[in-house]
Amino acid sequence: MSLFGFGSPAEINIHLDGSEKRRQTEIKTDDGHKDKYLIYYDGETVSGRVSISLKPGKKLEHHGIKIEFIGQIELYFDRGNHHEFTSLVKELARPGELTSNTNYDFEFVQVEKPYETYSGTNVRLRYFVKVTVAKRITDLTKDMDIVVHTLSHYPEMNNSIKMEVGIEDCLHIEFEYNKSKYHLKDVIIGKIYFLLVRIKIKHMELAIIKRETTGAGPNTFNENDTLAKYEIMDGAPVRGESIPIRLFLSGYDLTPTMRDINKKFSVRYYLNLVLVDEEERRYFKQQEIVLWRKAERLKRVPKSATVDSSISEAAGGVTEPVEPTGSEEG
Repeated sequence: MSLFGFGSPAEINIHLDGSEKRRQTEIKTDDGHKDKYLIYYDGETVSGRVSISLKPGKKLEHHGIKIEFIGQIELYFDRGNHHEFTSLVKELARPGELTSNTNYDFEFVQVEKPYETYSGTNVRLRYFVKVTVAKRITDLTKDMDIVVHTLSHYPEMNNSIKMEVGIEDCLHIEFEYNKSKYHLKDVIIGKIYFLLVRIKIKHMELAIIKRETTGAGPNTFNENDTLAKYEIMDGAPVRGESIPIRLFLSGYDLTPTMRDINKKFSVRYYLNLVLVDEEERRYFKQQEIVLWRKAERLKRVPKSATVDSSISEAAGGVTEPVEPTGSEEG
């Protein structure tokens, strides 16, 4: 509403090209609800159309219309300052007057989107397009968020994790995980070996912990969040016993590991092995793991589907990405 109680003379809408076929995902908003957003990747063009609809009998005098593509980090303890790491601007219209509904096409070609979209406890990293109609008193604005996923290749080195933990003359266990780096739909496979057991263990569990770190130096804040708990043993083990571990990651709300993003925050993941004895004493050991997002599966296009059969025969068929459609969680 304006100062004098009159509503805005116009409504702004943004439509992104290809939105009907593009993959979507859900992200939690500040009020705890989940909204769906379109997924984009680094280097993809962001284009579409801005529609400005005037209310009946109204006209709109303005001092220019522009659209921006913005990537920014918002630290919740520093809400007044938004740290922009990407900012592109395109002018849609010079100063003038709108007397009828108007559409403007826009295109940000092969936009660099270096970081994954993230919404955490103390920080948010977001990408959005913003339309601004400059006016003499109060500008008219409209935002539209998108989600960016960063893709990774299979790590060249992915060693298994082997560790021994224990209490002198009381407990000695060895645990092993099949690798140290997992994609977001992966399965953690491992084993726990009991080499010495002289305390009465009641049960054992494996937890996935997310640690969000914001700030720096004395102003560093760590927020730990237990995302999953998986009971791997109920009852007292004996010496020489081994317990298998199989934990599916696809059922949990995970992001890739994020380290020192724009020197503002980090997100790391840990496996936390916890043993509880009959006196409710807890023994635990944490091990960091690296999470990464795997690219879409590729499909083979049959030779008959290619335009130039001679090229197809030489190449033995063409490999191309699957068309991203539908909805995705996380």
